[in-house]
Amino acid sequence: MPHAPLIRLENVTLTRGGRVVLDNVSLDITERRVGLIGTNGSGKSSLVRLLNGLLAAEKGRVTVHGLDAATQAGELPRKVGFIFQNPDHQIIFPTVAEEIAFSLEQAGLPRRQAAKEAVPALARFERAHWAERPVHALSEGEKQFLCIIAVLVMAPAVLILDEPFSSLDLPTRRRLETLVAGLEQQVILVAHELDAFTDFDRVIWLHEGQVRGDGPPAEIIPAYRAFAEALA
Repeated sequence: MPHAPLIRLENVTLTRGGRVVLDNVSLDITERRVGLIGTNGSGKSSLVRLLNGLLAAEKGRVTVHGLDAATQAGELPRKVGFIFQNPDHQIIFPTVAEEIAFSLEQAGLPRRQAAKEAVPALARFERAHWAERPVHALSEGEKQFLCIIAVLVMAPAVLILDEPFSSLDLPTRRRLETLVAGLEQQVILVAHELDAFTDFDRVIWLHEGQVRGDGPPAEIIPAYRAFAEALA
């Protein structure tokens, strides 16, 4: 029997700033590793923001791991972890331990217990030595790593990464790719670095708010590359 879709978009339309950014999009997403590609303004970031309640569809329906995005939006942040392009938009507290403790508190732990569990949580990612470090002293890659840890300690079912590699050097990017590859969570990655999708199960190509291509990376990436090069 086919698997029930973990993520489903049914005839979804979304308008932002008077422009249609998603136009009657329907998708069933069951795969563990899914990439989203497309030129700037194609609708990628808008689509993933529908999945954790940051945006709401005007038409159609979005369901994520059993939650209706319209009627259960308040429950989505615990189910869907979201990593922004700029980690400074996500980090709140001055030290690493405080940031992790806050995430644990959001996951339901009492404040005192969350503070106690912060260092063991960092240790699970071999980063206990970061606990007292000021966040401003971290490199961009370390900040991005911290954001991922802070999300993962809340045990989401889905991890969405929206262009996480844009400000990282190649060695740091490879370390983050290795971390993501080993996760149990369903992962949806938005990126312009096309080689990041080589081992993914599926790639969805958006163009002008619609699905232009959808399939295995070996099929979709060359088609998108040819399209993008023709625009240059």
